[in-house]
Amino acid sequence: MTERNQAGWGHRTLQSLLLLYLLLPLAATAVYAFAGDWQDTVLPKQWTLEWFESLFQDTRFLEALWNSLYLCSISVALSLAVMIPAVFVLTVYAPRLESLMKGIVVLPYAVPGVVAAVGLIRTYSGGPIDIAGTAYLLVGAYFVAILPYMYQGIRNSLLTVSAPELMQAAGLLGAGPVRAFLTVVLPNIVPGILVSTLLSFSVLFGEFVLTNMLVGAHLQTVQVYLSRRMGESGHLASAIAISYFAFILILSMVLMKLGQTKGRRVRG
Repeated sequence: MTERNQAGWGHRTLQSLLLLYLLLPLAATAVYAFAGDWQDTVLPKQWTLEWFESLFQDTRFLEALWNSLYLCSISVALSLAVMIPAVFVLTVYAPRLESLMKGIVVLPYAVPGVVAAVGLIRTYSGGPIDIAGTAYLLVGAYFVAILPYMYQGIRNSLLTVSAPELMQAAGLLGAGPVRAFLTVVLPNIVPGILVSTLLSFSVLFGEFVLTNMLVGAHLQTVQVYLSRRMGESGHLASAIAISYFAFILILSMVLMKLGQTKGRRVRG
């Protein structure tokens, strides 16, 4: 028991140090975002909401936030509409093609954002399809960027619930493939889909390289707005960063709560 206690204490200590390492920069950013007069003291002499008030009164920030929200939402929704049936068909009816699909979906990891952006601009500027600098090109780039997260999350959910066996059981009870997928398989993988959605949305919401190079001159997102205002005020940049993290945190809590509720309903 003594050795186990020592091992458990060591693990908790390591986890606490890791958590402190991860949260310390965020805590420092939060303190700076609320700081008023902070020159030669350990903590600010004054606290203020001035930076947040200035931020949310800036129509450019509100427009950038809306741009990020709707672009990420459209991209994630499009990816879900394509990837859920595609991964389902591969997993249940064509498992031999999974190796090929795995090789395709990891390509976004292999291609740097700068290279991908330059290639997209060269391909889609001029000619019959001229969408360079538009939101359409950015949505397409976002769709490709989140392929690994969508594919792996949906595939793992399908394997966890044994989708092939569920389809066979539903078929024995008289359900067709489409009905079996919609009424049996899909409700069981909703928690996994929500996790993939959350991860993909978080990645896209923080994307800067692709966004700045593809549409930065025509369309601002939160990250582009943050990059352009960092030189004006460190306090304001910290307020933007904290607002971004708060938005992602609230979104994560809502989606995780929905996933837990849906999981309990399915088990019930």
